[in-house]
Amino acid sequence: MATSTSKPPIQASLSPADLKIGAFSNEAPWTVELDKMAWLPGTGPLRERSRARVPKLLRRSKLPPTARVVKVGFTLGRALVSWRLIERPRGNPASRIGLSRRLKEAFETLGPTYVKLGQIISSGEGIFPEELVAEFKELRDRVKPEAFAIIRRTVEDDLGAELEEVFSEFDPDPIAAASIAQVHFAKLRSGEEVVVKVQRSTVAELVTRDLAAMSWIAPSLIGRIPVTALANPPALVELFAETIVEELDFRLEAANMLDVARLLAETDQRSIVVPRPHRRYVTRRVLVMERLSGFSWDDVQGMREGGIDTSKVLRAALVGFMEGAMLFGIFHGDLHGGNLLVRTDGTVALLDYGITGRLSEAKRLAFLKLLMGGTVNDVRMQTEALRDLGALPPDTDIDAVISDLGLDKPSMDPTQMSPEQLTNEIRELTKALLGYGAKLPKELMLFIKNMIFLDSSIGRLAPDVDLFAEITYLAGYFAAKHGARIAADVGVDLREIPVDLAGVKNSLGLDEGTESVSYRELRERREVIRKRMEENASRKRKRHA
Repeated sequence: MATSTSKPPIQASLSPADLKIGAFSNEAPWTVELDKMAWLPGTGPLRERSRARVPKLLRRSKLPPTARVVKVGFTLGRALVSWRLIERPRGNPASRIGLSRRLKEAFETLGPTYVKLGQIISSGEGIFPEELVAEFKELRDRVKPEAFAIIRRTVEDDLGAELEEVFSEFDPDPIAAASIAQVHFAKLRSGEEVVVKVQRSTVAELVTRDLAAMSWIAPSLIGRIPVTALANPPALVELFAETIVEELDFRLEAANMLDVARLLAETDQRSIVVPRPHRRYVTRRVLVMERLSGFSWDDVQGMREGGIDTSKVLRAALVGFMEGAMLFGIFHGDLHGGNLLVRTDGTVALLDYGITGRLSEAKRLAFLKLLMGGTVNDVRMQTEALRDLGALPPDTDIDAVISDLGLDKPSMDPTQMSPEQLTNEIRELTKALLGYGAKLPKELMLFIKNMIFLDSSIGRLAPDVDLFAEITYLAGYFAAKHGARIAADVGVDLREIPVDLAGVKNSLGLDEGTESVSYRELRERREVIRKRMEENASRKRKRHA
């Protein structure tokens, strides 16, 4: 994220007519005309019906789905017993690593629904333990693809035509195979190169069955699996159900694409583009869309050799994401390297809209208050916003939370704390939060997960940028472009209130006199903490050996 005040790169030509209604590419294989999208009408009620299914799917019946519960219980139980006998006696970090590996293997054995749950966990760096995240990342691209004969049948059934009647080319080998669907390159008979996303044939049935089993098993896991202690297994299952039900209907994903494209156009954020969904070929299980190409998000060297300023690329992604959440209450809910491509002109192609955050107006305002509270260092505003988002119960005593958690006091520098002090601090904070009934609502989890991903991307794309200067730039950007609306929404006028970095410095354990800090320097500080914790754990193991 460069600290200059220049805008992110804007495409030179806005020739396709649909760029007035959405942030799409200039090389339009077709133009989006909303009144001609055969699948679009009715997606609103369809979304509401999908959401209404969640409580029904999680409702515990009088009798459990015995066969699946037994299989899941046996598979998870075997993993836990093996861990207790082999890795747990070795102590941390071997214990955490061993448990995470055994859970990952169990999820693989249990099939697509559990693989999807593992994939969600794998993108939760900073939310779930790092050992669990590292192991579950292996589930992202290890799903065995379905046979092409099954894919052909699904496409033909949903499109109502022989494959060759719609496509002149269709690559039988998928470019990606995930838990819910797999993706193929193809070419329409009209000549356009496309990407075809096809849902796995039995996944809807499996999800229904597995959610019923999960709702029975999750309560018995509370306190039994250390790495999930903070996640709260029943809450995690509810979060998973809310996320996956909409993914099972690709018409909703296509509608998400159009909504995100619209908000990007309305904010004139032309440095991000959305693939166009096809006007006809979108069904519950098949999604045909424009094919976009570019550099992998992690190919930093390739981008720089191609003349792309990676710091501006990162800034564009951050601004686009925050504008969507703050101003429209809609944002891509699953940012990770596999869902982002950087095109040769420096624009970012944003892919895969199965998971999309959608906020009610009340929650959007709470998000805005949370971010503005951080900008002006207003702890009370931030805590109230967390309550309004559902992270704390509605009747929470805000003053008591601030006092009990010490939110109104300077933080200690973690690099100057002993491992025992740091561990105790985390334990007491967790205990206090759980005592107040804290939880992680779906929208907040998705938002935090995305921010953590973008934060980690700084280390690759802009490791030496001055983070304080960047925060000041972003505050200035939102003040100049959206100051009036933000002031009307939450009463904070960024045009008149200077950015207060004291809260940021305090949260990082930095002295108020610190004038600048780069991501590289922060990473070095974290490494000091990690090494001290590991050395302390090693000393404890030796004493008990």
